[in-house]
Amino acid sequence: MKMLIAVDGSDSALRAVAAAIAEAGARREAPELHLLHVHRPIPDARVQQHVSRESLEHYYRDESLPQLTAAEAALNAAGLAFTRHIHVGEAAEIIAKVAGELGCERIVMGTHGRSALGDAVLGSVSHRLLRLAPCPVLLVK
Repeated sequence: MKMLIAVDGSDSALRAVAAAIAEAGARREAPELHLLHVHRPIPDARVQQHVSRESLEHYYRDESLPQLTAAEAALNAAGLAFTRHIHVGEAAEIIAKVAGELGCERIVMGTHGRSALGDAVLGSVSHRLLRLAPCPVLLVK
């Protein structure tokens, strides 16, 4: 089984990682785990005219790595192998796209992340992902 775990460094995302670890432990064979962080793009296209693509890639990576640290530590402590992915774009769309490209059979993520604007009942990213996902989605509170 291939599982995509989408994280943003929030407490909800860490609970999702814990749920994925528990599910992996309950399986006879460890799943193929993919850990994903999606960074929002810099909104002003003019910035991209003055900053090299390489500099932007370094910026996105450097900003994303701290959001992955706790999730990676938890997976390592559980003895689970994983592949790290960092992408830039709108989170729900990227999560669905990556899950489809990797052939994932499940997406695991928290219900509320670090976005400044979220729905009161269900986070805006998780709500949108439910409509876009190519596979079942496990949302963890």
